[in-house]
Amino acid sequence: MTTTETATLALDGVGKTFPTGTVALTDVSMALRPGDFTSVVGPSGCGKSTLLRLASGLEQATTGTVHVTAKSTSYVFQDPTLLEWRTAARNVELVPELRGASKAERRARAAELLELVGLTGFADQHPRQLSGGMRMRVSIARALVAEPDLALFDEPFGALDEITRLQMQTELQRLFVLKRFAGLFITHSVSEAVYLSNRVLVMSGRPGRIVADIAVPWEYPRSPELRYSAEFATLTGRVSHALGEHS
Repeated sequence: MTTTETATLALDGVGKTFPTGTVALTDVSMALRPGDFTSVVGPSGCGKSTLLRLASGLEQATTGTVHVTAKSTSYVFQDPTLLEWRTAARNVELVPELRGASKAERRARAAELLELVGLTGFADQHPRQLSGGMRMRVSIARALVAEPDLALFDEPFGALDEITRLQMQTELQRLFVLKRFAGLFITHSVSEAVYLSNRVLVMSGRPGRIVADIAVPWEYPRSPELRYSAEFATLTGRVSHALGEHS
């Protein structure tokens, strides 16, 4: 059983009401263990991104408690949010630079991470010279260069075309297997949630609460062909059914 003490991230009875009076979340409890990859799906406006901001400390809960034991947390936004005046390598170097790493050290780390995400040869390109998928790869490299214990993903592939999105899912899964951070991934895509995760949380319409907690049984790494299996279709159907009941 996962307890607050053993969890990388734990929410207990969390609610969030904004100054406008909007109740975004109510009575949300969950725990994320080291090495877990959990996805959250739910209808638009149900508080999924608010949940992520609470986990990151960007927002404070109105009720309940948020407990984070991770020594390092990284956040990947819906948009790559790259600095346009910096090259791909210099964008990845940003976190080590802010932490006071030497120029040689941060250059070496940036080169390592760019190679890891398949962008060797693009280090000197600026964001405007890169495709949408490549910019998101840089964003993920920048997040992982910090060696996070907890990685938070706010619909990072939502704006990508379908082919690039599937490629990025496979790429992110490969990085997760290599790094084994605890991942919390927000998405509108049921198939994406099932393919990437070992657990899918389904949220209700606003105010958001967790209405289903569905385990995903397959070991990592997962073949892209898994998406076309009968077992995969059955599990995505189960998640979709829970989502439809509470939208």
